[in-house]
Parts: sequence; structure tokens; C-alpha cells
Amino acid sequence: MTDQSSFFHDFHVTMAQPCPYLPGKLERKLFTHLTPDKPASFIDKLLRNGFRRSQNVAYLPYCSDCQACVSVRIVVDRFVPGKSFRRLFKRNGDLVASRVKREATQEQYELFDLYINTRHGDGGMAEMDHFDFSMMIEESEADTFLTEYRLRTPLDSETAPNDAPVAAGTAPTKKGQLIAVSLCDRLSDGISMVYSFFDPQYASRSLGSYMILEHVDYARRQGLPFVYLGYWIRDCRKMSYKSRFAPQQHLTPEGWKDALPKEDQAVNS
Repeated sequence: MTDQSSFFHDFHVTMAQPCPYLPGKLERKLFTHLTPDKPASFIDKLLRNGFRRSQNVAYLPYCSDCQACVSVRIVVDRFVPGKSFRRLFKRNGDLVASRVKREATQEQYELFDLYINTRHGDGGMAEMDHFDFSMMIEESEADTFLTEYRLRTPLDSETAPNDAPVAAGTAPTKKGQLIAVSLCDRLSDGISMVYSFFDPQYASRSLGSYMILEHVDYARRQGLPFVYLGYWIRDCRKMSYKSRFAPQQHLTPEGWKDALPKEDQAVNS
């Protein structure tokens, strides 16, 4: 028995409950707890092969009558942003991205609380307090990091033009206003985007899409071939934005395959 196969008995299946994405459907999940005794290679393999992470739980859709959830990842070295994505990058050229430790701060929580109650007030996350938020950020057996996005200060502007791509890890001398945060896991072959949130008053900046673009750029500089976006459902409008980031691959029973244009409706804006 290999080290990884010894953990097979730790997998469990949830009870069926209403699907949050497709009305009239029920969902079940296959899950396992990510504990300190599980090797990093085992966790990495799960997250590269369709499992998603929430704190120290890795889960996978396990619905007997539905296969709508499709794991997707962006192919970094083949991704070339089109005009609208280039405009989006330029529009946010006054932001500074900083990779920071996975330590929850009051400033981050206040931004998260504002985002959730403005955009998803009827969802389960609306009840999260600072302790719950800290657990989401800090409880992880994966190689987890945060990216903070702050408005550029005058001192930052002296070193980088406003229309320049955000420089990863460039921390401002005097911190500007925090307007977005992304929680990610670093995998052996890419970056898995776990959860992102932003200040709703800056919604016109399309910060959700911008953070994906910025992480594609970061992955390229790190020599990582993929950015994992989680699950995509063809008939779910809330997930339609993911198909814009092409070329991408979808996880199939035969492994990762290039998504066909008809399948992902790619426009690579």
C-alpha cells in the first residue's frame, strides 16, 4: 500500500442537499479532511485533479445524476489577452499587488464583510464573523497565500507608470486603500484561486476578472503553467465569466483536455 492509498479510507460523502447553482437539482460532495499527517504531495495531487479546498477540507462534486460541474484551468503560456482584457488591465494600472502571509486582518475582514453583505447577503457566508473569516484565511495545510490590491500612492507612482502591469510583490511605501483580496493555493504546476472579494464601490473596474488576469501574469513570471479557476457550469450565469479566459482545459474522465471553442464559448476578450 502506497503512502497516498493509505488515506483512501478518509474519504466521505455528504448527504444530498439543494444545489446552489442549478434549481431543482440536489448535490452531494466527496470530501476528505486535510490533516497534518497527509503529505504535501497528496494534497497537491487532489487540488490538481478536480478537488477544491475550503479551509482544511478538500471536496469534489459527487452527484449521481448530474455531471454539470467541470473543473477548468487556464493554460498560461498560450493565454494572450484581447483588447478588452488589455483595457481592463490598463484601467487598474493604479493598483499595487502584494503577496502577503495568510494572516487575517481587521482591514481585510471589513472589506470581506462589505462585499458579502452587498453582493451575497442571502448566502451562507453572510453569517461569517471575524473568527470565521480568520479560519477561512489561516486554516490550510496547502501552500496558501494572499494577494492584496491597494490603490497606488504618490510614492508608488514615482516608481511605476499608471498604465504599467501590476508588479507582483511590490509593496507600497505607505499603504494605499485596500480594495481587493484574493486567497490562493500554490500548486506544483500552477495557482489555484480559492476565493476573491473586493470593494463593491469599485465594481466598474471588473476586479474579479482583473484578479484572474493578474494571477495569470504572476503565474507566467513564476514559470507555472496553469491557473485553476474551480468549477464551471455551462447553464449557470454566475459562472459564465470563466469561459472568457481561454485557451483553457477541462477535466474529463480521461484527464485534462483542451476545451473546444463550442464547449467553453471562449472569446478571450
